[in-house]
Amino acid sequence: MIVAIDTSSAISVAVTDDLASEALGRRSVFAPRGHAELLSGLVKEAMDEAGAARAAITAVVVGTGPAPFTGLRVGLVTARMLALAWNVPLYGVCSLDALGVAHPTSLVLADARRREVYWARYRDGVRVGGPDVAAPADLVVEAGEALVGRGGVLYPEAFPGAVEADPDPLLLAREALRRHAAGEELPTEPLYLRRPDVHGV
Repeated sequence: MIVAIDTSSAISVAVTDDLASEALGRRSVFAPRGHAELLSGLVKEAMDEAGAARAAITAVVVGTGPAPFTGLRVGLVTARMLALAWNVPLYGVCSLDALGVAHPTSLVLADARRREVYWARYRDGVRVGGPDVAAPADLVVEAGEALVGRGGVLYPEAFPGAVEADPDPLLLAREALRRHAAGEELPTEPLYLRRPDVHGV
């Protein structure tokens, strides 16, 4: 079984089989300031729902953002600790790719705060632009593309008709397996795209 985690938007966990065919256990909550307190419990609940013992876990998948610093860091550190403790591989996938797979022709938009959005553009489910960070007014919406993600909903004047959505960790697991089978590298370096709000001088 595979444990997949994403904390780029909602705090989300999915436990799936080695084909990522379905979520056997799933937990998700939108709590922008609750990552450190909630994530470990959500992992346990999802594993209990799936009936997954630690010995059955064969890999951990984690969304690498882009996202604000603190929430993303909690997800990445937790995933790394679990993979180390369970002695299984750890695979990283850009969080926005889960939405791009679900919406093959789309501009995916996440809340970057500071009146900006994280964005990536997809054609046939393949990322063709981004990820990057920009002011909503600086992004051009192309004809025929869906506008997907919490970042779009926050700025309806720039992204009319945007649909609220969070990355699905099950789809991150599918992408990780597909890319691993194709021989791609799956690094777990975080996509912060800018310095954190609080940093040293």
